[in-house]
Amino acid sequence: MCGNNMSVPLLADAVTVSGAERETAAVIFLHGLGDTGHSWADALSSIRLPYVKYICPHAPRIPVTLNMKMVMPSWFDLMGLTPDAPEDEAGIKKAAENIKAIIEHEMKNGIPPNRIILGGFSQVSWAAGALPSSLQAANNGVNKDIAILQCHGEMDPMIPVRFGALTAEKLKSVVTPTKVQFKTYPGVMHSSCPQEMMAVKEFIEKLLPRI
Repeated sequence: MCGNNMSVPLLADAVTVSGAERETAAVIFLHGLGDTGHSWADALSSIRLPYVKYICPHAPRIPVTLNMKMVMPSWFDLMGLTPDAPEDEAGIKKAAENIKAIIEHEMKNGIPPNRIILGGFSQVSWAAGALPSSLQAANNGVNKDIAILQCHGEMDPMIPVRFGALTAEKLKSVVTPTKVQFKTYPGVMHSSCPQEMMAVKEFIEKLLPRI
């Protein structure tokens, strides 16, 4: 069965890195604020596995409060970068629904849900740390054995590494704590590095072995 990409808004113009052989798994990766899916498609191409499909959608362009209401690619509005900043719960919920639609599309095309990984950079990871109250209240229904890899540059000037540590602790309160890996990288700012990308590759290989 082959679903129609046009019926899933974020898939219509998403950047997809197809597998070199039969695709038995998928990675959906969300870019950060002001970026597009192209940069992460290039990065993931360097560590790709031949049986995995990599999907890098583009965020919609919306006014962002944090950046003086400038219109830019953003998964939801951002009011601040501190843990106590107000959250765009409606925007986060809408983004989650759009990502769920991609996951359901891949499932209809034959990829089992346990062979799909969701990843992201910066804004998307921050949303996981924010965990709006509505999501916290519903965490009894979360798969508590889900594996999470969280990476953070120790010299990040935008989202200090201590905030990353707080995110990791929040995630451990939702899923099995031993399933959360928090890795930091000395000298790395608000970006990725080769060591981090290798950790991502190893994480994907472990969760999505060849079948």
